[in-house]
Amino acid sequence: MADEVEFHPPSIGEFFPEAILFEGTPFEFTRINLAQVIATAVLVIILVFGTRKMRVVPGRGQQLLELLFGFVRESVVFQVLGRKDGKRFVPLLTAMFLGILFMNITGVIPGMNIAGTSVIGVPLLFAVIAYVTFIYAGIRRHGFGRFMKNSLVPGGVPGYLVPIISVIEFISTFVFRPVSLTLRLLLNLMVGHLMLVLFFAATHFFLLSFNWLTPLSVGSLALGFAFTLFEIFVAFLQAYVFTILTAVYIQLAVAEEH
Repeated sequence: MADEVEFHPPSIGEFFPEAILFEGTPFEFTRINLAQVIATAVLVIILVFGTRKMRVVPGRGQQLLELLFGFVRESVVFQVLGRKDGKRFVPLLTAMFLGILFMNITGVIPGMNIAGTSVIGVPLLFAVIAYVTFIYAGIRRHGFGRFMKNSLVPGGVPGYLVPIISVIEFISTFVFRPVSLTLRLLLNLMVGHLMLVLFFAATHFFLLSFNWLTPLSVGSLALGFAFTLFEIFVAFLQAYVFTILTAVYIQLAVAEEH
């Protein structure tokens, strides 16, 4: 029996599942896309029905929504941007936080078991939104010329260093920011998924070995459940980090001088 059991380690193929619909077309639909659609639909339903009948004395559902909204508003937006500048960006940053959170959390939902943010499309989309937002905020506050000057030439730089510093600042501001936002979110969720697959695949292998390896299944299963809890924390943390970095970039864009 032991000879028949094979260990199947996680691989990058986990993120390229077989098509469910429209195979071989630009509209190919996989189980990752299904997880993304479900996460989006659940979030929309919760927001629509949770805010449809707001009460002075909130119920549990309303309390949870108010807690999430209040967390983003007070601990992210107002803390970084202040109330005056922050009010304009509360809706966008709240939607960003909740969207990323719900996409992340599908990685630990039984039946889906993969995060909607574990393929590059979704992290890239959120990064583009962040990118466009901080550029828009800077141009609206300062105008294009002054925004570019503030972004590319930090105050106090000697004139002979301006060309070199401008190139470095351009790459840092307009290239590395969206790339780092995308990769940070993507890779954290990819690694988390691979670790979960590793623990539960090892549990399956140990359990069905029916030899001295079988008791090890208890340990690998416990580690799998512990890492599942950690991934829930990571799902929240990565949504927070992405949102607060976006707020920081907006704040830098609207600041008078870097």
